[in-house]
Amino acid sequence: MRYKLSPSILAADFTRLGNEIECVEKEGADYLHVDVMDGSFVPSISFGMPVIKSIRKKSRLFFDVHLMIVNPERYIRTFSDCGADGITFHLEAAKDPLRVIGLIRDAGKRAGIAISPETPVSDLSDEIIKRVDMVLIMTVRPGFGGQKYMDECTGKIKELRNRTRELKPDLDIEVDGGINRETIKTVMNAGANVIVMGSSIFEGDIAENTKYYKKVLK
Repeated sequence: MRYKLSPSILAADFTRLGNEIECVEKEGADYLHVDVMDGSFVPSISFGMPVIKSIRKKSRLFFDVHLMIVNPERYIRTFSDCGADGITFHLEAAKDPLRVIGLIRDAGKRAGIAISPETPVSDLSDEIIKRVDMVLIMTVRPGFGGQKYMDECTGKIKELRNRTRELKPDLDIEVDGGINRETIKTVMNAGANVIVMGSSIFEGDIAENTKYYKKVLK
């Protein structure tokens, strides 16, 4: 299983965003995690198309775009055109998740689906799991950075990894929320292999933080 580090720019210093993205890219980050919030599915409002389009010009990293928006099918093509490489939407926000997956595939992008902490893994049908490249298990409530890891999510990661051993062994399992030096091994041992980190990367020495977590993920 290949582990991947996906620094979340939600925790970056926006006055130095270009420089900080350049730093994590130089130190070996695999993805760049971009949270898109609409103020409806979650209370917060964050990055939109202009930001993604702007930073796309400055980075070759895989753009891991996480849509926390209602009716995500409206914007798949737009985010694709702005520079997303992978698009993840929430099961809870889509009336027809298989259709959304199809739209992402039609745009030539990697498809991901996310579930919030209160959503059981069993809500993901076998068909959905077979058709996506990645499942994102939120390990905090979506919408805000800096929250503490929810221990009850560890069991969900294990459940999903066990379920996919026969269904789709190469499925990426991403985790997002409260991942730090104390919790990273917990999620790795449970079966996660794509690790989103915000403040753990962007607070303090960004280069040293990125180097440290890349070593952990080897």
